[in-house]
Formats: sequence, structure tokens, C-alpha cells
Amino acid sequence: MAEIHPFRGVHYNQQAVKDLSAVICPPYDIITPQMEQELHDKSPYNFIRLELPRGDDKYARSAAVMEQWFRQGVLVVDEVPAIYLHDHYFTCQGREYRRRGIIVCVRLEEWDRGVIRPHEGTLTGPKDDRLNLLWALQANSSPILALFEDRERQISSLLAAKGQGQPIISLSSTTEGSHNIWAITEPEVINQIGDNLARQPLYIADGHHRYESALTYRRERQACSSSVSASAAFNFVMMTLVDFSDPGLMILPPHRLIRGVPRAALDGLLAKLKSFFEVEELPLNMPGIWQQVDDLLTGESNQPCLVVLGLAAEHLHILRLRDFAAASQMMPYFHSELYSKLAVCIADHVILEKLLGVSNYREEAILAYSYDRQDTVDKVLGREYQLAFLLGPVKPELVKAIADAGDRMPRKSTYFYPKTPAGLVSHRLV
Repeated sequence: MAEIHPFRGVHYNQQAVKDLSAVICPPYDIITPQMEQELHDKSPYNFIRLELPRGDDKYARSAAVMEQWFRQGVLVVDEVPAIYLHDHYFTCQGREYRRRGIIVCVRLEEWDRGVIRPHEGTLTGPKDDRLNLLWALQANSSPILALFEDRERQISSLLAAKGQGQPIISLSSTTEGSHNIWAITEPEVINQIGDNLARQPLYIADGHHRYESALTYRRERQACSSSVSASAAFNFVMMTLVDFSDPGLMILPPHRLIRGVPRAALDGLLAKLKSFFEVEELPLNMPGIWQQVDDLLTGESNQPCLVVLGLAAEHLHILRLRDFAAASQMMPYFHSELYSKLAVCIADHVILEKLLGVSNYREEAILAYSYDRQDTVDKVLGREYQLAFLLGPVKPELVKAIADAGDRMPRKSTYFYPKTPAGLVSHRLV
């Protein structure tokens, strides 16, 4: 099914750029305005100048910077095509993890072929932005994160042997974690990994907008030529592939925060919730309350549940869905049964859309997302937001099940942590 290829990776010339930690940056979609300026100030060679250009004619400026860096020897291209083993070390909730991936080129496939499978929806704006950057750079500046199954541990065995040598890239950053990257150039190893992946689909974890932009770019490039080779670089997109069972595959829950809803709507919400949910009210000063919440949201119960903060002062409410049939009727009709049982779908469609009517207050209401439970709680207790809906993390097997069903979760249903930085390895399409 999935077809992977080695490629000649683009990366920083470590003779010209001594401190790699100063030049990598987060992917475009999580860079805040404050972070943007800090990255520009870090180094004149920070990759943000390519990943998230700014100002008038920003895409052309990004392309000009890339070409200048090639001329100056700041960026170099590997002479031998390779797939790249990438170990990403990071800390989450006080524990240290390693996520192991392989950076490869994957042949682009239309969604209906089922070879590459999405699990979340997309928006037009980010897709247009990434498409414009593709045309300007003619390069994949940052990799899509996708998942595969290594049931017989064949790929992991091959990678374990390759991870013993000297990495071609090694760096440690206070914000982006630590990274070791090895180039795997042996044809027999590449072929073994490719043969294993050719028997299965790939599941996009992070980078849906970039994948759809790459599909559009390929169509447009093909339309520009009467004769196109199947091996043309624009028929492929750069991905980091991670095993579903990798211990470092971390998915954080995207808690919902809301403000700007009229007081009358909030006052009537609890009564409406009781029509669909078993509601348990608990005081915030109860000993062990947050451990109980965390245990509840990360538990294995088949009953969808979520926690609401802000309905009553100094209290929270635990919601356990009681009326599945009624809740399903409030979901968009074209989704699967599995979709209707997800806590994030219940929060978005049943509570926010139907019971709270957030879409009716579109001018005033502001919906935000936070991936940190304590940060979410603090924003409600500090009255920055009126309500918070605390969700449990979506498990990897559920991502696979939704994608296999041909369905897509709402936007901001998953947050694969940490994001893979841009600037480690890039892929030129020329």
C-alpha cells in the first residue's frame, strides 16, 4: 500500500552553523506572535524565516532566503539518498520519553484510495498558506507525522542496529527537546523497511493541512506539464513515521475553554445537561480532587465522560453520558457510530453547539483550546474564561479506528506531543 523512498535531505551545514539549537523552530501552526519574534532574534539563520515567513510578499522572501542560504553554504544537500532515523527526547508531565521515527518520502495518494488515512478535519486558510509556501520554496520544510504498525518488530529491529552509530545531527534545545538523526543509506535496509510498510496504510497524526496542500500542489504541477514522470519529486511528501506502539507516542487532550456566552444561557445549562448526563458535583477543595479527575479522564471506561468547570463557584461537575441515542441524534448525520461516542464530539456537538448554542453567539463567543489541565483550570478560576470542558486524551488505537472507518474527528481533537521541529531535515521538490 504505502510507498516510501529515500531522498537527499536538506539540513544545516554544521561547519557554518555551530549551534543547531538556535536555528530550529516549531512547525508553523503553533508559533505564537511572541515566539515568532524570539525565534527571529535567536539567529539570523533561524528556520522560521522559511517555515513561517512574514511581511509583504512573504512567500517570495522565504524562497529568496533559502536560495541565499544555499549559496552561502548555510544549507547543504546530502549526496546520497537516505531515510533518516530520528530519536526525539523530551519531558512530559515530569517524565522523560524518547519517540523514535523514520523520516522518509511517501508517495502522495488521494484519500479515497485508503493508502494514507486522515483522522481530523481541515480548514481552507492553513491549506492555502502551505500551498503558497510549497510553490515558493518547492520544498517540504517540515515533516508530516504519520503512524504505522510494526507488529512483528521487524522495522524496530533494523532501526535499533542503525541507532548505534554516530548521528549526522545531534542537538539539545531547552524548548524543542534533544534530537539525534542518523542517515540510513544501505539499499537492503531501505528495501526491507519499504517492503514492510508496503503491506499497510499510513495514518496521519499531525499535518493534515500539509498533506492536503501537497496533494493540491501535485495536481497543479501535473496540470502544468503534458508529460510527468511518476518519480517526480512533487509526487512525494516528507513524513516522519512512528510506530503506533512507540512508548514516546504522546497524545495530549485538547481541553475546551469558552467565554462571551450570555449569562442566561449559562444559568440554564446545568438543567439541560441533566437531561443527557449523569451529573456529579464535587467541591474543588475536596482532598485528591484533581487526581480523581485525571484518573477518570484517562480511565478505560466505555462510558464517555468529561468534566465541566465554571457552572458553580468552587465546584466542578463530572458528566457521564446516559442517553446515547439522544446524543447521537444531535451529531452531524454523516458520521459513524464510533464518532458519536467520542467525548470530544459530545463536547463539541451536544454541549457547545446544541445545549449552549455557541454558534448563536459567534460575534461574542470565543472558543479556545489548552493542552494543559492546570492551565485550563487556572484560566477559569482567574475568570479569563467562563467555562472549561476537560477531556481525556484520545488513545492511538482510537485514532486508527476512526481513520479505518473513513471518518474524521473534529478539529483540535488530538495533540501529538511534542511537535517535530522544522529545520532538522527538509525535502526539495526540484
